[in-house]
Amino acid sequence: MSAQPTIASEPVQVGGPYWEELSVGARYVEFPAMTLNEGHAALHQSIVGDRLRLALDATLSERVAGRRLAHPMLVCDVSIGQSTLPTQRVIGNLFYRRLMLRRLPAIGDTLKTTTEIVALKRNTIKAGRTPTGLAVLHIVTTDQEDRPILDYWRCAMLPIGDVGASQPHADDLDRFPADLPADALHAPLDGIDLGAYRDAVPGVHFAGLTAPTTWALDGGDSVTAATELVRLSLNLAKAHSDPGSHHSGKRLVYGGHTIGIAAGHLTRTLPNLVTIIGWHHCNHLGPVFEGDVLRSTVHLEGTEALPGGGGLVTLRIEVSAQRADGALDGVLDWRLVGAMA
Repeated sequence: MSAQPTIASEPVQVGGPYWEELSVGARYVEFPAMTLNEGHAALHQSIVGDRLRLALDATLSERVAGRRLAHPMLVCDVSIGQSTLPTQRVIGNLFYRRLMLRRLPAIGDTLKTTTEIVALKRNTIKAGRTPTGLAVLHIVTTDQEDRPILDYWRCAMLPIGDVGASQPHADDLDRFPADLPADALHAPLDGIDLGAYRDAVPGVHFAGLTAPTTWALDGGDSVTAATELVRLSLNLAKAHSDPGSHHSGKRLVYGGHTIGIAAGHLTRTLPNLVTIIGWHHCNHLGPVFEGDVLRSTVHLEGTEALPGGGGLVTLRIEVSAQRADGALDGVLDWRLVGAMA
């Protein structure tokens, strides 16, 4: 008789750290790199429904940028997914700040991300609630030539597994500014021919905009295929795939899904938006669940003309989720900078 294999009596648990197991200065670099391809682009577009012309029209993209640009929200989703190694137990993300696209990646580029813990703050423990803490992560994404692509902060709320072992960290989270550096906003447009875009695309461009202006989008978007976007972006957060991992007993929709639908609403409001350059801030005000209907109001807060024509636009998008019971709750406050021709 052949010998029976030896099985360890206690299996090793595979999962991310609890909040108290994080330490400021810890860096996570081992997440798989990901090469963007046409399949990623098509699936991403089908889930969030974005109408950004340069991501849809390869001929226009080649004419304007000299390459087939990837959608900036696809790039952001992959980067965020690659940053989830230390936040697999996340309860929710509170904010993104100062997210800057340093370069506009193309289909075929390979993205790799480094995540560093830069601040920790233990929340006040409340009776009857899971003890939690906040972690701010500095996330840097580069491409296959080590060119900078993304740089930003993300704040995640994580459970505390052992209150007795946790340290009373109280780092100041307000020290992470929300405003994008003005001197860096033009760099992503290097090599982008806004004149060619303006000549090729009919309709309203930068010169036709007046700030301030507010638009209320008529109609909403139902949140579907939430787990598909999580898998596409390699996101490891259990709350987005396992309903038992969230206190609601339901899967929490990944925040980038809500942001992606908001970006789709933006391109319905400004059909000739050339691209998104960066986010001043993106605050999650409440949870989103699959089946919610998202509704948006878009504000044009300011404009900055560029020397060669076209310009930058500062936008703010407020998103509410209509629940199955008819309640309407604010879920997103997103302030960003885009480019118009």
